[in-house]
Amino acid sequence: MRNFLSLFFLMFSVSNVFAQNETKTSVKFSGFVKTDIIYDTRQSSPANALREGHFYLFPDSILRDSDGKDINDNDVFHILSIQTRVRASLTGPDVLNAKTSGLIETEFFGTGEGDMNGLRLRHAFLKLNWPKTELMIGQFWHPMFPVNAIPGTISFNTGAPFIPFSRNPQVKLSYRFIPSFSVNFTAWSERDFTSTGPAGPSSRYLRNSAIPGLNGEFVIKLDSIQFLFVAGANYFEIIPELKTDSNYYSNSKVSALSFYGYLQQKIKNFTSKIGANYAQNAHNIMMIGGYAACDILDTVKNIKKYTSFVTGTIWADFQLNLAKWQLGMYCAYAKNMGTLCDLKTGSKTYVRGQNIDYLYRISPRISYVVDKVMFSSEVEITNAAYGKLQNNGKVTKTHDVSNIRLLLAVFYNF
Repeated sequence: MRNFLSLFFLMFSVSNVFAQNETKTSVKFSGFVKTDIIYDTRQSSPANALREGHFYLFPDSILRDSDGKDINDNDVFHILSIQTRVRASLTGPDVLNAKTSGLIETEFFGTGEGDMNGLRLRHAFLKLNWPKTELMIGQFWHPMFPVNAIPGTISFNTGAPFIPFSRNPQVKLSYRFIPSFSVNFTAWSERDFTSTGPAGPSSRYLRNSAIPGLNGEFVIKLDSIQFLFVAGANYFEIIPELKTDSNYYSNSKVSALSFYGYLQQKIKNFTSKIGANYAQNAHNIMMIGGYAACDILDTVKNIKKYTSFVTGTIWADFQLNLAKWQLGMYCAYAKNMGTLCDLKTGSKTYVRGQNIDYLYRISPRISYVVDKVMFSSEVEITNAAYGKLQNNGKVTKTHDVSNIRLLLAVFYNF
């Protein structure tokens, strides 16, 4: 009840403020009510399927009991409405000769497993727009997320862990040279989606590096043929610990450089989207990967040298839009490409899916749209190849496990 009252108070307060200056400022509320009915054929731990399985990444490995039975080979059922969302789109008077706009978006997804149904901030930003320049300040999608070509999955994971998935506080500057070509530069920090380390997931590792994450990308957009291509690079550093186990100061860093690209092509009522990622230390963007201590630089002080795990992914999404029907398919593959330097026996690792060699997913979907209501169904098949971690960070001697998720969803858009 407290969450609903908070949301009502927020909406009332914002509406009241803008009503005082209707000629210069406006606010428009939108969003949707969504309920998901989920059936899985295999168990997944909270780390691999967040919020009681709603945000699904991959299935758990085989876990044998004393009789040799796989404990994780057990079906799961759930119904959730926590993705229900409210958005306030804002427009206001010009500032510094720039058009101003903003957005506040929230949902009932919570900020952790103990906060189910809790309100959380998705997006909150201000935009200043000049003829060729745009400045955005606030919280929005991570710059590696394919915001201009989002896969059309019904599942809330939106294609993760095969695409970078995160929302980050940031400052983004965009410049359009010509209508078909622009560049973006972003400095970002971490909040709900964070790096991990000795103290668990936290934004402190990036904060202690004293520099933000940095991203640069270019965008080619040809409206005449409905074509879009985006490519970029992303860099960030973290400091896993300031004090070693031997009580000495350490500022050893983990540096991560990633590259990505995606394209979208629309031909009449058919849309195709294709993307690829080469990502170092990808834990904070919900992909498999992370980092590890690969060596000891000072055996007395126990100062460590770190290395990133490298992850490669490719994905494709196709959708056909008919009068009231939408047919689609999402396919993706992720590969653990190992570490940048060899690990020593007993090295500490901070990795999502460190004993996974590869993942793949195939998920066909169908939706029926009637005015503001959409009925959707999706079959999501996710396979994980578990094995033994090697000193080079790669995984061998694998065995495959699969989960089939049957998803029914109902949307009411407003």
